[in-house]
Amino acid sequence: MTFHSMWAELLPIGRSPASGGYRRYAWTGADAECRAWFTAQARARGLRHEVDRNGNQWAWLGDPAAGDAVVTGSHLDSVPDGGAFDGPLGVVSAFAALDELRARKARFTKPLGIVNFGDEEGARFGLACVGSRLTAGRLTREEAHRLTDGDGVTLPRAMEAAGHDPDALGPDPERLARIGAFVELHVEQGRALDLSGDRVGVASAIWPHGRWRFDFRGEANHAGTTRLADRHDPMLPYAETVLAARREAELAGAVATFGKIAVEPNGVNAVPSLVRGWLDSRAADQASLDAVLAGVEKAARAHADAHGVGLDVVRESFTPVVEFHHALRDEVARILGRDTGLTVPVLGTGAGHDAGILAGSIPTAMLFVRNPTGVSHSPAEFAAEDDCLAGVAALADVLEGLACR
Repeated sequence: MTFHSMWAELLPIGRSPASGGYRRYAWTGADAECRAWFTAQARARGLRHEVDRNGNQWAWLGDPAAGDAVVTGSHLDSVPDGGAFDGPLGVVSAFAALDELRARKARFTKPLGIVNFGDEEGARFGLACVGSRLTAGRLTREEAHRLTDGDGVTLPRAMEAAGHDPDALGPDPERLARIGAFVELHVEQGRALDLSGDRVGVASAIWPHGRWRFDFRGEANHAGTTRLADRHDPMLPYAETVLAARREAELAGAVATFGKIAVEPNGVNAVPSLVRGWLDSRAADQASLDAVLAGVEKAARAHADAHGVGLDVVRESFTPVVEFHHALRDEVARILGRDTGLTVPVLGTGAGHDAGILAGSIPTAMLFVRNPTGVSHSPAEFAAEDDCLAGVAALADVLEGLACR
């Protein structure tokens, strides 16, 4: 199958007619359809398909037990109303790159794997990269079992409903030990390549990033009869904290976003008793990120006190800076510049990826494909087909250089 035909098959799965975005959440019907698509692509190519203990899908050319395998792939799930390219581009490109290498009659000297990591976005259970975290031992089975979605459904219950055994979750060091290199292709989540005029780039590092929950606790009351002076309204310090996050991020050259909120009792005619907001913040270095969080929390506490509102701040997840394997990164750049003599752009990124999770266990690298809009996690996310095909060719060159020597 061609890149175009694979892309066309995957495109309608989990797409919202209202927004045009995708709702491919972990262990749902849309997720099952994506998994079935992956299985079909593996079998159509005569690859051995398997699902590991953590729900990640693998397609193998050659025997992974031989060791020093080269693996590529990404994920197929999405954020709420996300774009078509984030994740799926890396999986489709992996199959297309294998097709290209077979057309070149490349001779593989190492096992080649293609992977679809489960629940990368964390849209349903609130924690990103669940499949790769479990595999790398960065998330325990007990911690995973405590994850719950917005409807109160636990991860184990959702997995059981999808036919997977949640008691099998856990680290998979034997599998990781068989992998010599993991290369993830991803649409760029920014405009650096568009501004430089390059179609493909190489990742240098993932910025440190985390998610913090701010719980502002006030007093519910009647919106029409409660004097302003008598209110303990948590919405007010929350709103001021949102503005503070923007100011602190600008000062530190970082990014900070309150993108999710829950309100109780959530009535039009009621002063809230609780406003719960989630902060996502990322920066090029740890000191800058620490400065943002300290500034936001200081402002939040001051505003909460001014309105007679309580505040709890809980860190829900955190990932320190991830430097991709320098030797592998340099080899990937060398392979891509070999025939052209051009210097391949090397970019940092503020987005988290499965490659970043695995970087602490195995050598990893990333390729980025140009995104002219710079938009991601939105239906407006885009990459031109010519650029996607350039990404496929680049990935094929890299895989040939790593697995066919």
